[in-house]
Formats: sequence, C-alpha cells, structure tokens
Amino acid sequence: MSKPLEQNFVELLEQHQNIVHKVCRLYTNNYDAHNDLFQEITIQLWKAFPKFRGDSKFSTWMYRVGLNTAITLYRKSKRTINTQQFDTVQFKISAEEYDSTEEDQLKLLYNAVHQLNDIEKALVFLYLEDKNYKEISETMGITEVNARVKMNRVKTKLRTILNP
Repeated sequence: MSKPLEQNFVELLEQHQNIVHKVCRLYTNNYDAHNDLFQEITIQLWKAFPKFRGDSKFSTWMYRVGLNTAITLYRKSKRTINTQQFDTVQFKISAEEYDSTEEDQLKLLYNAVHQLNDIEKALVFLYLEDKNYKEISETMGITEVNARVKMNRVKTKLRTILNP
C-alpha cells in the first residue's frame, strides 16, 4: 500500500475514532471487549478503505462498517450482552459537565438501549448522533421509509422499557 493511502487512513481514523468508540460502547460490556471490538473494526476499516469511493461522507461509511462489524461479531458469538454500570465507563470529558440528573437519565437510557436487539441499537445510535433518516437509511442499507418506521417502533419500545 502506498504511504499516502496509509497516512490518509490514519488521519481520518484519528479524526473520527469517537464513532468507533461509540459503536464499541453499545455492543460491549467491559474494557477488554471494547478494545477487541475497536481493533476488529479498525482492521475491517483498513481492509475496506482502498474501496472507499467517497460516494458518502467518510463518517457515514465508517458508521456502516463499524456497525456491520459489531453486529456480525455479536451474531457469531451468540452471546447475550450484559448491561454495564454507567460509572465504569471512561469518558474524555470532565465530570463537571454533567449534573446528577443528567447522569441518572443517561444511566436509564443506556440500560434501556442495552435491552434492544442489535439492529435497534444501531438505529438509536445513529438517531442520537443526529443523523437524518436519509443518512440512517444509507448507513443501515434500508429505505428511508423503513428507517422511519423502524425508528418509531424503537421509540415506542424504549418508552415501554423506561415507563413500565
């Protein structure tokens, strides 16, 4: 591989690595599993990078590869994913940005999201990343109408989980 290709990949990965970390956070429940999934997604991104044509934004393509890798590994392992305690998660932001109310709401949301299936998690993740339905449909490989329908169903499911 040429050096410019490798440099370009590393720069883009560094610029958008939080996308991969967020995907890992959704599909893993401990530090080691997070690191393993991060490494696997990075490998898959590198393998696919020479074929990236730029038809979509790099971040959209990265979401798609990351989510597909996580979902594939999850399905292969056929294991259940346990929820994790919110306080075990490390963030690169200062704690004073959150008050206890926000933390409690985030804990409830993450616990609810962990009860969703892998496709539903991906939808919620993209929705919370402020992706529009067109971007969600491109990333998930479904129609825009299907993305809207699925998201409405997931919202209803989350309301049921959060307000039994």
